[in-house]
Amino acid sequence: MTDILVGRPIAILTGAGLSTDSGIPDYRGEGSRVVNPMTISQFLGDETARKRYWAGSHLGWRRFMAVQPNAGHRAIAALELAGVANGVVTQNVDGLHLRAGSRRVVDIHGSSDRVRCLQCGQIFSRDGVAERMAAANPWLNAPEGVELNPDGDVVIEHYGDMVVPSCTVCGGDLKPEVVFFGEFVPTEKFAEASALVRGAEALVIAGSSLTVNSGIRLLDQAAKRRIPIVIVNRGTTKGDARATLKIDAGTSEVLGALAERLTASV
Repeated sequence: MTDILVGRPIAILTGAGLSTDSGIPDYRGEGSRVVNPMTISQFLGDETARKRYWAGSHLGWRRFMAVQPNAGHRAIAALELAGVANGVVTQNVDGLHLRAGSRRVVDIHGSSDRVRCLQCGQIFSRDGVAERMAAANPWLNAPEGVELNPDGDVVIEHYGDMVVPSCTVCGGDLKPEVVFFGEFVPTEKFAEASALVRGAEALVIAGSSLTVNSGIRLLDQAAKRRIPIVIVNRGTTKGDARATLKIDAGTSEVLGALAERLTASV
């Protein structure tokens, strides 16, 4: 693997499979349980659906933020620090790349630690919103043994009394600044991701099945330029046929070995 990457600035694209070693499940990986995430149309069109989402998201938030970066995240940060990688585009919303030490991170699907008002666009810290939510819903407690979903929420059955705080600026509805299923990636975010790939001479894709359109579009850009594409993922991906090299293995061990070899040659 290092033979086709050595001496080339690398762009890295990561998906949910990278964070499974940190205890966050994957929607599509091998052995994943069936989860039906909320779509943007459900969230926008149904007040009851918003209550259900916010109740589950609130209960999962603290646990989500307690998760720690794993060896794969740290390897990517080491590659950037050594000047081997020019940054990372991630489809994950867990913020683990920044916490691992990566500096140039394009969170193409947003980040769960930010909340946006749908009316005026004001951005809030998720911690602040969580404090308001806890104060307004002292009855809300996670059931024993509840399982965390990939986006940091949990499934909850009782949410009818849920009080969802509104925007303190205009009174509008709040939404975590993450891209829901059925929602478009913001144009400026995709432009940032495209620029990172254009500035590289190889693309490493780690832990993504490439089912989501944003990942395939970035792979397309790399393929059109005929630069090496390395995919590291357990199970098949939609990009396997166009990969220069596909490695069917865990991301932590492969990225760790890659970082060790490529940083040693710098």
